[in-house]
Amino acid sequence: MANLNITVEDKVAVVEFNRPHAMNSIDPEMRQELYAFYDRLKKDDAIHVAVFTGAGDKAFCTGADLKKTMPDPNDSYANQLLARGETGSAFFGLETDKPLICAVNGYALAGGTELVTICDICIASTNAKFGLSEVRRGSIPWGGSLQRLPRSISKSDAMLLLLTGDMVDAHEALRMGLCSKVVAPEELMPTALAIARRIASNAPLAVRAVKQLVTRGMDVPLPHALQMDKYMYGILKDTEDRVEGRKAFAEKRDPVWKMR
Repeated sequence: MANLNITVEDKVAVVEFNRPHAMNSIDPEMRQELYAFYDRLKKDDAIHVAVFTGAGDKAFCTGADLKKTMPDPNDSYANQLLARGETGSAFFGLETDKPLICAVNGYALAGGTELVTICDICIASTNAKFGLSEVRRGSIPWGGSLQRLPRSISKSDAMLLLLTGDMVDAHEALRMGLCSKVVAPEELMPTALAIARRIASNAPLAVRAVKQLVTRGMDVPLPHALQMDKYMYGILKDTEDRVEGRKAFAEKRDPVWKMR
């Protein structure tokens, strides 16, 4: 049985963490399956959007399986980080211009919440729980949340989560800005998939340009970010897809995108 269930339909990939017996925690085998999917995601033009969720109704993802994830005594972290450029995070390599959505059912703890901070949109079920508990184990989040979280929610809310290790429920996560919507459990995947399909129906080059500009723009001064917008607008201005989008609108029909 695969640790990840991956299906692709209507240009949307659904990635389901499939270890419900272990609260969908990430063991070494699942980690390698995730890395393989990230590589596929970047190369496969049939995938325009990815949706992450968890099998069962108890957990989305609870981070690393501490019972199975043990450090290799023959592989130093210095070698891992400096020689191979790896961080040890299960989400290493998930940098992509394609939109990512989290459909959070149940517990999203440690790496589960880290994935939420990486994804572009988070939809939560009413039974969702979020938390970064690493400080309670003498460690720190190392999937990027220390830097991403204060950039996406208030510093006070970010520090509350990071320093206490406390869990928050779906409605508190909504207030903080960790998620965009809270829905009943039975509405979670239909809602997430409907959003993913609406995104996938849009001009793919424009969608990827928007994500790239927003992501990169957050790390540069506003005047520089605005300049990047101008350059990207010029790049897209004469593409076949932009001409097709305007033509389809005038003719009251669905556009046919060619990604050029």
